[in-house]
Amino acid sequence: MIQPLRSELMRYLRIETVGGAILLVAAAAAIIWANSPVADTYATVRDTVFGISAIHLDLSVGAWVQDGLLAVFFFVAGLELKRELVVGELADRKKALLPVIAACGGVVVPAVIAAVIGFGAPGMDRGWAIPVATDIAFALAVLAMTGSKIPAGARVFLLSLAVVDDLLAILLIAVLFTASIAIVWLAVSAVCFATYWFAQYRRITTPFLYVPLALFTWYAVHASGIHATIAGVALGLLTRVRKDPGEYEAPATRLEHRIQPISAGLCVPLFALFASGVPMNGEVFGHLFTNKISLAIIAGLLVGKTVGIFGISWLAIKLGIATRPKNLVGRDLFALSVLGAIGFTVSLLVAELALTGAGDQSDVEIAKAAVLVTSLAASLMGSALLLRRGRVHQARRDAIKE
Repeated sequence: MIQPLRSELMRYLRIETVGGAILLVAAAAAIIWANSPVADTYATVRDTVFGISAIHLDLSVGAWVQDGLLAVFFFVAGLELKRELVVGELADRKKALLPVIAACGGVVVPAVIAAVIGFGAPGMDRGWAIPVATDIAFALAVLAMTGSKIPAGARVFLLSLAVVDDLLAILLIAVLFTASIAIVWLAVSAVCFATYWFAQYRRITTPFLYVPLALFTWYAVHASGIHATIAGVALGLLTRVRKDPGEYEAPATRLEHRIQPISAGLCVPLFALFASGVPMNGEVFGHLFTNKISLAIIAGLLVGKTVGIFGISWLAIKLGIATRPKNLVGRDLFALSVLGAIGFTVSLLVAELALTGAGDQSDVEIAKAAVLVTSLAASLMGSALLLRRGRVHQARRDAIKE
């Protein structure tokens, strides 16, 4: 039973690594496009509205990507979290404790730092949530490219940390960015979720039920006033992850195989394309280290994430509450904590949700620039630390062989 689970984890990591590379290309393309001589076409495409106005689904391209395609990403995240909780690394409560505790520290500390530094700035009543999430695809891509000589426990720890981290961020999105609730549509959403669960319980497998049901569930959640991406993670968590006797694979595994490449290769890169296009001119860089919002984000991600993840992990290990992953030492955990400061997808989403309409539109651009610059800095610092730790581990393995 152990081998299939490990193979599934390795498959997940490979796809997320490729997805992370595509994500970087999409973000770079967005920045180049938004700062090119045809920058006006970027805004034109992003803000083009289409859809069915009669049912209030006439949204801009950017909104469709943010509310629609990103729901697919959160569905995959929900599937992965459910699998990890039931049959994966998080199923062993003792092994799961350290990344769970680390994720909590990596959410609370950045939020407190951002709230204190950004206090009083427009939109920071909710903008303190911008630096709380670690980008799974981006962080795993950096780890795969620069941490190949680090023990496998590092990948498991970072994946588990990022999954729990994103779950907490999803809960914050649901709480902070629900302006008003349409009770009728909320009830319809609950019926949809119950129907999905019952279909799973009755072992129904036909896509002719699930595809329309998923689409209508998304619409019901969107119409209820709750951010539509919540529909994705909720459906993921309701999907069955244990296979029945004689069944080749569980529904969650089957759906991950089919949907995760679409999420990592299309949905998330498209979100990055339409979320990362911020002007990188002298004015933006001039405000980057003077604007309260950008300083809150930079400090929250770079300092808060690193201190929160590593500090609470060190304390939990010292107190005997949790155990360190096999073959990893404190310096390895510190390098991984720095990677936790890569806050890309969800941080950009929260910046858009929290700051749009709260003040000057330039604040949104500055906040996104702060996320991009800090994520780049964290990836470079984390890469340097991982390469150094990799050489240490390789030297240790070579010494044992001799």
